[in-house]
Amino acid sequence: MQVIFGVIFHFIGGFASGSFYIPYKKVKGWAWESYWIIGGLFSWLIVPPLAAWLTIPHFTEIIADTNGSILLLTYFFGLLWGIGGLTYGLGVRYLGVSLGSTIILGLCAVFGSLIPSVYYNFFPQNGKDTITTLATTHWGQLVLLGIALTLVGIIICGKAGVMKEKELSTGQADVEDNKDYRFGLGIAVAIVSGVLSACFNFGIEAGKTMADQANTVWMAAHNGQGNFLFQNNVVYIIILWGGLTTNFIWCMILNARNKTFGDYTNKKTPLLKNYIFSALAGTTWFLQFFFYGMGESRLGNGASSWILHMAFIILIANAWGLVLKEWRGVSKKALITVIAGIAVIIISVLVVGKGNSIKDKETTAAVSGK
Repeated sequence: MQVIFGVIFHFIGGFASGSFYIPYKKVKGWAWESYWIIGGLFSWLIVPPLAAWLTIPHFTEIIADTNGSILLLTYFFGLLWGIGGLTYGLGVRYLGVSLGSTIILGLCAVFGSLIPSVYYNFFPQNGKDTITTLATTHWGQLVLLGIALTLVGIIICGKAGVMKEKELSTGQADVEDNKDYRFGLGIAVAIVSGVLSACFNFGIEAGKTMADQANTVWMAAHNGQGNFLFQNNVVYIIILWGGLTTNFIWCMILNARNKTFGDYTNKKTPLLKNYIFSALAGTTWFLQFFFYGMGESRLGNGASSWILHMAFIILIANAWGLVLKEWRGVSKKALITVIAGIAVIIISVLVVGKGNSIKDKETTAAVSGK
């Protein structure tokens, strides 16, 4: 049952992340950097402490009691992740919601799920799955198989992107719906974003002591009710400060270079709607990690949780890509190729879920002494 709830929470988080960019498409007359930072203020500064205040009593005391080196490392990973998040927006702009999200989040899934397991192989910690554990247990091998299938799905979707690029260049596809499409630039940005975006998971690992403290306090007051669903909300505050730092600096540079500071007060644009849609996008974006924390509390913060979260985002983003007709006008072969890639990713989610189910049963049996 824990696994089922974990998968559901990850799906909701994936839906939020895969959908967050949609409100930005309703912003009119603003440069990318303007609506990105307004949404980011909600994503990284306003909503995270509000979520922590609603779910974790005295969360500020937990932060104040945490060792400075832990806070600094958590913040540092947030800085690196911020670069990944910044380039995510550019990757989606140049590749589209479906292809951009698939490549970026696929790379993020692989790096974010495997590197912590390799780290814990050399620096073991109680309750953390190592790469050796994954490679030598039946459930772990299924998780690794799911990760491999995710990679295959990414490659297939990438192939579809190449096909789309060729059709655009030869005039076979609808250029108007793909006017910002730049495969070469987009793929370079996507690679940088995918690698650095994995740093969010590293930040969660670095700040785990804060989550553990929140969990300990909650479990003492709710004996026998399992782990605290919202324990990671306090960690997000520090990570997202790092993300805010890098994104704010870059967007201000772009505002100055492109002379777009006037966007924020330009009455020739629908100002109220622009602020509302940007705020909605930013809030929706944060909800992905709000629900990721809930899913992680049920599945454990290992390779399986991260890969499920990323896979669901990829699926939702691709579904939106089809709904928004980003593939309109391309050949039937290209469309079938991207759908095949999505299908492989769906299978990868099922495989990872099966692995988690086996692990859950083995853990329950061990605890009960069977």
